[in-house]
Amino acid sequence: MTTNNAVLAKSPTPAEAAAALAALREEIGKAVVGNDAAVLYLVLALLCRGHVLLEGVPGVAKTLLVRALATSLDLDHTRVQFTPDLMPGDITGSQIYDPHSAEFTFRSGPVFTNLLLADEINRTPPKTQSALLESMEERQVSVDGEPRPLPDPFVVIATQNPIEQEGTYPLPEAQLDRFLFKIDVQLPNRDDEFRILARHAAGFDPRDLTAAGLAPVANGAHLAVARAAVGQVTVSPEVLAYIVDLCRATRTSPAVAHGASTRGATALLAAARAFAWLNGRAFVTPDDVKTVATPTLRHRLQLRPEAELDGVRPEAVLASLLVSVPVPV
Repeated sequence: MTTNNAVLAKSPTPAEAAAALAALREEIGKAVVGNDAAVLYLVLALLCRGHVLLEGVPGVAKTLLVRALATSLDLDHTRVQFTPDLMPGDITGSQIYDPHSAEFTFRSGPVFTNLLLADEINRTPPKTQSALLESMEERQVSVDGEPRPLPDPFVVIATQNPIEQEGTYPLPEAQLDRFLFKIDVQLPNRDDEFRILARHAAGFDPRDLTAAGLAPVANGAHLAVARAAVGQVTVSPEVLAYIVDLCRATRTSPAVAHGASTRGATALLAAARAFAWLNGRAFVTPDDVKTVATPTLRHRLQLRPEAELDGVRPEAVLASLLVSVPVPV
């Protein structure tokens, strides 16, 4: 299903916005085989104005996934390859002296976009990583004390490699907490890997997504209408209490030194509402909360050293809590 220029030009209805987001997921599928869960969470992040951290070994199409998303959206997008010599001003922009006017003028950096791909974000030093903190939380950049608003929507999608540690700088907890989701991009199963190779054998070129047939099927107007509709999704007091109890349980787990913060609880609420709307419901169920709990909370749990030595993973802690925390009827 595609959206023509006439639909893109007019103000869409909520039904048209939902159809455009469904078409967006289908369009990404023209370039990316499998990884349906990652595609879903990227769309949810767009609905929640949230940022996403994609983690996976090299060669599992993390960058291709984001490029396919950007190509399928009628929005500005920029890719920045994070390197050890990248400076904060290379991201946010800086004041440049103009000899003709004898004045300093601001030259905006790549962060002034709708969709920012921060490729291999853990390869740049903490000073440069922290340059994104204000942008991700406040949707603005301050240079020489003057705040400059970023475009709306503004979403950061960062990638990192979990197995290569030399020459990398792990993201601090404060920055990890700014990401709505952390998505583990896995190697494909045998059938998906066969389909990937079959596409390449038929001439698919991942460097030319336009030739692969990808085109914009959704735009900022669709997202604005969808976000407004998500804001109308109701949440019962019982489900709110379930979210609170789940997040509080992460703080008392024996394996966890620091659990999910209140920001994590609000992120879980937002993700559950977006998931409910995307599935055609005007209310949130406990199953919605369970579905989005792991990608929303896994990066917000800091395990105790002894638990890490025993090989405990945040995903295992969350799986246990999702079983033990009482679910409202």
